[in-house]
Amino acid sequence: MQRLFKGKTDNICLQLIRYFFVGGCAFVIDISLLFFLTEYVGIYYLISAGISFLVALTVNYFLSVSWVFNKRTVENRLFEFTLFLVIGLIGLGLNELFLWIFTDKLFIYYLFSKIITTAIVCSWNFFARKFILFNNKNECPKQL
Repeated sequence: MQRLFKGKTDNICLQLIRYFFVGGCAFVIDISLLFFLTEYVGIYYLISAGISFLVALTVNYFLSVSWVFNKRTVENRLFEFTLFLVIGLIGLGLNELFLWIFTDKLFIYYLFSKIITTAIVCSWNFFARKFILFNNKNECPKQL
């Protein structure tokens, strides 16, 4: 159990568990901010979703590089964050698309839509980040 929470690891299963924990923290920030901005500030839910997603993305980045992933493909931290952001922006596009489909087209309450959407986008984000940003430079992404 201690190995799960302490120290660096290259084990993809441990990284995936840690990433889901980090993703859970980011999700709490994301959905709380989405709810607050939509219900209390009165911002349209898709705009609130974009804002809350970007805040959660930043939290996710710092927790990912400090605790989840051991290997870093990119040495320049600004470039690394830029790639992380690009992957996140693709995730944001998916987030907005699926949130809109589930809410406006399938008539699911926007917070429930957000939960479904998060599962889809989280999978994209983990695997894209793992194989593009936090992969051993000599490791082939096909090796799991």
